[in-house]
Amino acid sequence: MFDALADRLEDAWKKLRGQDKISANNIQESLQEVRRALLSADVNLQVVKNFIAEVEKQALGAEVISGVNPGQQFIKIVYDELVKVMGESNVPLAQADKAPTVILMAGLQGTGKTTATAKLALFLRKENRSALMVATDVYRPAAIDQLITLGKQIDVPVFEMGADADPVEIARLGVEKAKELGVDTVLIDTAGRLQIDPEMMAELARIKAIVKPDDTLLVVDAMTGQEAANLTRTFQDEIGITGAILTKLDGDTRGGAALSVRQVSGQPIKFVGVGEKVEALQPFYPDRMASRILNMGDVLTLVEKAQEAIDIADVETMQAKIMEATFDFDDFLKQMKLMKNMGSLGGLLKMIPGMGKLSNTDIEKGEKELKRTEAMISSMTVEERKNPDLLAKMPTRRRRIAKGSGHSESDVSKLVTNFTRMRAMMQQMGRGGGMPGMGGMGGMQGMGMPGMGMPGMGGQAQPGFRGYTGGGKTKQKKQKKKKGFGTL
Repeated sequence: MFDALADRLEDAWKKLRGQDKISANNIQESLQEVRRALLSADVNLQVVKNFIAEVEKQALGAEVISGVNPGQQFIKIVYDELVKVMGESNVPLAQADKAPTVILMAGLQGTGKTTATAKLALFLRKENRSALMVATDVYRPAAIDQLITLGKQIDVPVFEMGADADPVEIARLGVEKAKELGVDTVLIDTAGRLQIDPEMMAELARIKAIVKPDDTLLVVDAMTGQEAANLTRTFQDEIGITGAILTKLDGDTRGGAALSVRQVSGQPIKFVGVGEKVEALQPFYPDRMASRILNMGDVLTLVEKAQEAIDIADVETMQAKIMEATFDFDDFLKQMKLMKNMGSLGGLLKMIPGMGKLSNTDIEKGEKELKRTEAMISSMTVEERKNPDLLAKMPTRRRRIAKGSGHSESDVSKLVTNFTRMRAMMQQMGRGGGMPGMGGMGGMQGMGMPGMGMPGMGGQAQPGFRGYTGGGKTKQKKQKKKKGFGTL
């Protein structure tokens, strides 16, 4: 997401290279590039006009900071304005004083509303909040079955009354069932239409009047561009919503919807969908999104993803192995599995500052090399994986592994050499203090990972950005598995 916008903005910074300071004359070309970049990203026209006017005002009124060139200063101003346009801070889900909290899911057909309902239920479970999903979409074929299937997949109960029942009554009884079960949050999946029509709006209004939701979230497809913002405003005017969930953001390189929704509709984006998997739902943080747009990475989200995937006992064991230089090929495979659990390689790399400019070709090459590495390690014996030094000493073992994995002996020799170097570097990183649980990712450049040297990521700051660090203490949440109720 935002790849096209990020590339176009690069041209804006270039216009200020070699300048001593920002002036009314030399900033005009940069502003034109920013304008073109935003319009190409399908950002709402009025939002673009307001954005450019505010950036120009701030840039011309900015004090000259010692040691900061005009290009860097301009990037900082654009960053601040992007954060402001997108809402400045994360707006969390509502939580009623007395359970259950009722969340009404609305939207057009095809936006991923039913899937977003399940994703939100899983997110709540990770937050130690129990959920009940209510199926009121009696019009779309198999909509109820889809929600039931997703409920089983994530172990969250579903309340449904079949396709012949009244949606308003289903919603009412669903909330009553949640009270009976002592569930913390009710998620009501409503029917969508191919387009906005009075009948759909009237039904939504009746459901809202009956269940009195604490949050009314509109699920919007990011692929619709600035139309997503207009749709949000229409629902706000006619029904009254409290926020939006932007889906399919990973499929839109433009990202204009994320920059338009808040300004046009007046309502915040609360979550974004960044993939098809049920786990692919993230709270929306304007500052983090602005950082990604400007190719500055997103360290905080990367750290959170790592913490979700990492077991604290494994972290302690791994760090001890790093300090003692006993990290072996089995440990390396565990680290690769951890990365896969965190998401795609490309998605992870672009969260690291400076990695946003990696081409898809570089990323594909890295993924291919990791697969080659995994194949060679899989051809090793248990003893060889536990004691990599055996391979350095015995060419016959390397030849056998090469034959078994379908690669050349030189490939295996290169793997062993790079692994030995990486282990030595990791030992140095371990002594100096690196990102917990991510030790195996440091120095993977020689193991097929493009540019993956990540020492000390836990406290890495982005120059010129206020308080944006990945440091500080974080809570290790204990996940309690809750018994699902199935279909109620």
